[in-house]
Parts: sequence; C-alpha cells; structure tokens
Amino acid sequence: MTVTLDGVLDDLVAETRVLADLVAALDDDGIATPTPAAGWDVRDQLTHLAYFDETATQAAADPEGFRRDADVLVAGGTDFPDRIAAEHAHLGADEVRAWLDRARSAFVGTFRGLDPRTRLPWYGPEMSALSSATARLMETWAHGQDVADALGAVREPSDRLRHVAHLGVRTFGFVYTLHERPVPATPVRVELDAPSGARWEWGPADAADRVTGTALDFCLTVTQRRHVSDTALVVDGPVATEWISIAQTFAGAPGPGRAPGAVPVPHNPGGRP
Repeated sequence: MTVTLDGVLDDLVAETRVLADLVAALDDDGIATPTPAAGWDVRDQLTHLAYFDETATQAAADPEGFRRDADVLVAGGTDFPDRIAAEHAHLGADEVRAWLDRARSAFVGTFRGLDPRTRLPWYGPEMSALSSATARLMETWAHGQDVADALGAVREPSDRLRHVAHLGVRTFGFVYTLHERPVPATPVRVELDAPSGARWEWGPADAADRVTGTALDFCLTVTQRRHVSDTALVVDGPVATEWISIAQTFAGAPGPGRAPGAVPVPHNPGGRP
C-alpha cells in the first residue's frame, strides 16, 4: 500500500471532522466534562491538539525556533502536557473550537507543500514530514477517543485506523528504548482485521510471537486508550506480551496506560461497520 503525504492529510481532515462534530454543541460546562485521562477534561484534550498542531507547524516553518522553544518547554520537566493544559484551562468552548480549527488548518496548509521526506525536529526523535502528519492523525484519533468516552459516544471505526496501527508497529523499538530496555531481536507478527474487512499484516508470517485481532482493538491498546485485557486481542509469545504491555505511539515520557476496566463505556467490539 502506497501512502502519500496528501493522502494522510486528507485522512487527517476527515478525522478532524469527526472530532469537530463530537464537540460542536458543547457549551462551557460541557467542555469541562472529565475524560478517562486522569485530571483532563474535554477542553484539555482539544487544547493539547491545538497547541501541538501549532508547534508541529513551527517545526516545519522554523525548525531552529522550534528547537529553542522545545528546549525551554522540556527543561521544565516531562509533565509539560499537563502544564500546557493548565495554562489554557480558562478558555471557553467557542475559543477552544476556534483555536483548534485555526491550528489544524495552518498545519494542513503548511504540510501540503512539503516533501514527505523532509526531516523535522520534535520532542522525541526527528521525524519525516509524512511521519509528522501521521502522528497528528494518531493524536487526533486517540484524543478523540478520550472525548468520545467522556461524552458516552461510540465512533464508527474507519480504515483511517491503518495509519494508527502502522505507527503502533513502527514504534516497537522506540518504546523499548523509552523504557530503557534492550530492543528484542525476536520478530513479532501483527495481523489485524480492518473495519472494511481487509486484512492488515506486519512482520514475518512464520514468527512465533504474534498479535491478532481487530484494528480497533490494536489501536486502542497501542495508543493506551484501553488496557489489552479489555480488548479481544490475542497475544502469543513473551516478546509480543511484553511489547503490548508497554506499547505507545506518542512521544514523550512513558505513558501510564489505562488500568483494566478503567473505561466503562463500550466500544464497537468488532471494529467493523
């Protein structure tokens, strides 16, 4: 499957539309609804996306400026996402929606003109422009899941999940390094059923360590929106088991994940329309 930057950006716009529809009618009380992320309400989820859309745009337009600002932010501690949320906790619902709309539009407009191979700085390892756009899509879907759970909504899964799943597989080595563990040489096979009914596969077909199930369950797990025990994923082998227990698609410090049963709102268990 050939993935293009324009294609990822098109899918990002579509995923943004899903999130925008979820929060369109929220007033100032509604946007303060707590989400499953400890200490974060719906507003925090949205301002997080808007803030890092702006810094991702800065990374493309002014890499040196981004590096200077990122150094200052990170120097204050790894809790910078919580600090950013606190700094914008005074914003009302209309202000938050308008900020996210502006920031997302600027990001998409800037990235439309980039070579997908362009290397861009970030808070973790450098990324290509294509990977940066994929990461924004993953973040939108993952934080959108928190919003949906907070509001008791169930989103229809789509094949846009392939971007999230691919990032989940690609970050295998990253998460081991993040946890200061040696990266296993043992390969892991991942086989997922897509919402469309397609089959997505990564890794050697004969690998003993395997993860199989729906793309939705895999994406919920690797973005740390569900504990693996709350999904129907089948995980075989010691390396696959360890990986899934620490899997993380996002940059920054190791995430705490979700405890088993932490999210009572059911998701579409089949991940199929």
